[in-house]
This record gives sequence, structure tokens and C-alpha cells, in this order.
Amino acid sequence: MRGMAKAMGRGMTGAVLVAGGAGYIGAHVCKALATAGRLPVVLDDLSTGHADFVRWGPLVRATVADEVAVAGVVRAHGIRTVIDLAARIEVGESVRNPLAFYANNLATKVAFLRALQGAGVRHVVLSSTAAVYGEPESDLIPETHPLRPGNPYGRTKLAYEQLLADVAAAGGPSFMALRYFNAAGADADGEIGEAHDPESHLIARAALAGLGRIPGLEVFGDDWPTPDGTAVRDYVHVSDLAAAHVAAVSALDDGAAGGACNLGSGRGNSVAEVLAAFAEAGMNVPHRFVGRRAGDAARLVADVRRARDWLGWIPGQSNVGTIVRSALAWHRRRNA
Repeated sequence: MRGMAKAMGRGMTGAVLVAGGAGYIGAHVCKALATAGRLPVVLDDLSTGHADFVRWGPLVRATVADEVAVAGVVRAHGIRTVIDLAARIEVGESVRNPLAFYANNLATKVAFLRALQGAGVRHVVLSSTAAVYGEPESDLIPETHPLRPGNPYGRTKLAYEQLLADVAAAGGPSFMALRYFNAAGADADGEIGEAHDPESHLIARAALAGLGRIPGLEVFGDDWPTPDGTAVRDYVHVSDLAAAHVAAVSALDDGAAGGACNLGSGRGNSVAEVLAAFAEAGMNVPHRFVGRRAGDAARLVADVRRARDWLGWIPGQSNVGTIVRSALAWHRRRNA
């Protein structure tokens, strides 16, 4: 591909395996790695990812449970660090079908880690989630907050974090669990963006509703204990997330101890405020209120001091206006 050839031509070194690298966040991570001079090697079965998002390095089409394929690609590229973004992510689906989530998000990881450890991988960066915290006890959620996930999705992610900690304690790869809050937005160059099928994330669905690609946006609850009655979330720009992964890889390579680290903006925006940002960007989003969704919390906002201290990471694009404008530009281009 043109983008891959251009990236390879810059003399990239230090290959990093990116499991799930053909997905929304994974593709942005690959672009950030390439920009930093690292070669992203994508491992993805394309069950939800997009082959056309793989532009900055080679694609190995396989599942994380395929130990032969995983060990082979690690050895072929001399990989010592892995970023794992391969997982099911829909909270509602996890409530309806927990067995599928435990099978995909946890059971497959045993084979994956066995292959990584056997092939000499030293570090793993995990795509984790704020869902591990459950209902918050404070306005800003630190990594030391009690871990009480309220849905199977969050429980599978927490179990994987614990699995990684046990493996590291037994002499296996060290790890850093990056607990995302709400990833949103799109690449400023317009090369990649959010393209789930079906799409369930608020900002992407709002853009699709405004463009007439879906009948309208459903807002889950207008009776939350928040200033305007709609749920409050911490929206973090996907390109800021990607930059944090590059920083985490570098920190582990430099001998950082690892552990869990929140990734968010440190600010909360309600659904009503997101819709107002769309209106300011010139799009009125048709919407209607429905009942609350099982497993949701009223407010989730990150304490991001550890990411600043550990990684030197400051999210520069994670204000709701920038996020909405970048998402709109992507969806307008993709749905033209």
C-alpha cells in the first residue's frame, strides 16, 4: 500500500506487534508508531478490523489464539514489545452474551501470552478500560480507585490485567494496562476514523444520525444525577490515545516498572454538551431519549496525573469541540 511503502521507506526500526491493529484505535496507534520511527506489525483476523486501515506496516491475518502464527511473526520481526488491542468492546453485548466475551477477551489470551513468552517478548501494552472501576466514588477516578466493574466487558478486562500481573510476577513479560475512558474523534489527516459495524459509540452515532445514515440517535437516560440529567463521560481524542501507546512502549523499553494507567482528558462532558458541540459545528443531531442502559454509570472522568508522570503524556486534542469536528470530517468523507 502507498502509505505502508512510504513509512517503510523512512528506515523504520524496532518492530512492535499490534494485535487488533486493523481496528479504529489500533490503526491510529500504528500510524503513531510509524511516525515515531517504529515498524507496526499488525496481527488481526479482520473479524471487525479493516484491511484498508493497515497502511504503515505488514498485516498477519490470524487470531491471537493461533500460537504458531503469533510465535512465528514475533520471531520473524525480532519483536520484543506487543500492544494488545484485540477484544470485543460493546458493553450491551457483553451483558447479553457474556460467554462470548469471556471466550474472546480472556480465554484466547492464555494462548497468546504463552506464545509471546515462548518467543521472547519482554513487554505488553494492554488496551484496558475505565469499565474496570464501576460506579465511581469520586469526581476524578484514580488508578487506586476500587475495582468493581459493573458489566462482563469490564470484568473480562480486569481479569486480563490480573492475568498479565500474575505472568509478570512469575518472570514473564512486564506490562502496562492503559485504561481508556471514551475514545472518540478521527485522524487529522482524514486517513482513518471510527468505522464499527454496527456503530454504538455516542459521537460516531451522532455524526451518522446527523448525516441521515441512521434513523436517529438514542440517548440512554435523561434522569441521571448530573447537572443536565444526561450521562457524563471523559472523551479522549483517538490520536492522543495513540500517542500514549507510543509513550508506553518507550517507557517499558527504558525499564519502567509498568502497571495501570488512565487515559482520558481529565474533563467530563455530558451527552447534552456533546450534542451542543455538534450544533456549534453546524449539525443538528436528531435524537430521542430512551431508558438507561444496563451496566452504565452516571459519570466517569479520569484522574490523568499518573499518565503525565509516568509517560510525560498530555492530551492536546481532547476537547469536545476538536473531537466532534474531526469525527464529522471523517464521517462526511466516508459517507459522501
